[in-house]
Amino acid sequence: MTEPMVRAQAVHKRFGSNEVLKGVTLEVAAGEVMCLLGPSGSGKSTLLRCINHLEKINSGRIYVEGKLVGYRQRGEVLHEMPEREVAREREQIGMVFQRFNLFAHMTAIQNIVEAPIRVAKRKPEEVNRAARELMDRVGLGDRLDAYPAQLSGGQQQRVAIARALAMKPKLMLFDEPTSALDPELVGEVLDVMRGLAADGMTMIVVTHETGFAREVGDSLVFMDDGIVVESGDPTAVLTNPQHKRTQAFLSKVL
Repeated sequence: MTEPMVRAQAVHKRFGSNEVLKGVTLEVAAGEVMCLLGPSGSGKSTLLRCINHLEKINSGRIYVEGKLVGYRQRGEVLHEMPEREVAREREQIGMVFQRFNLFAHMTAIQNIVEAPIRVAKRKPEEVNRAARELMDRVGLGDRLDAYPAQLSGGQQQRVAIARALAMKPKLMLFDEPTSALDPELVGEVLDVMRGLAADGMTMIVVTHETGFAREVGDSLVFMDDGIVVESGDPTAVLTNPQHKRTQAFLSKVL
């Protein structure tokens, strides 16, 4: 059988006495677009951050392409990997946040080329050529030298997506990428994400955009209070939810 791109097994995460993830288990196949839906505080964003080890889990296992994330296992004992090794693995996982997190003092193209040159040690000529192609891909080929303050929120988020793609990731994580945008700017970001999905990029998307989940998602997971309440085909879950908690949530957002 083909190894899933992401496999989470009984993942628990606590912040002090607050248990945010309470045994989450799920799998994401290579090329799959999984959408995570649920109320604020349900653990969706924390799960994303655990997948690339921005947050350390308290128990359970997370694998990306069959490799344990953040740890090496010897016998039954987990040993945390050195930060340098974790960072190297994290290069394979692109993440796009709610807030764009662009460097304000750098132009759009400078934001994109920074990590591939400094972190991945790729050749500047190659990186700059790829960055220009990525800016074309996200529809901003004419804004290479614009600073973030000169760009709309939707444009900044598209630069942030291009920046993540510049590291040539095998997995993209999106944490409510449109929630900070004015409604008229949401579509331009979702269009870029549709293109990525069409190209076969494996994506996990925390979103409240149920239309996007229905159109682009291969699977939909509804989370509440740190657990997976319901999952399945997006259209089936959205039109005929089986769990009362899912029904109650969707009655307010659809």
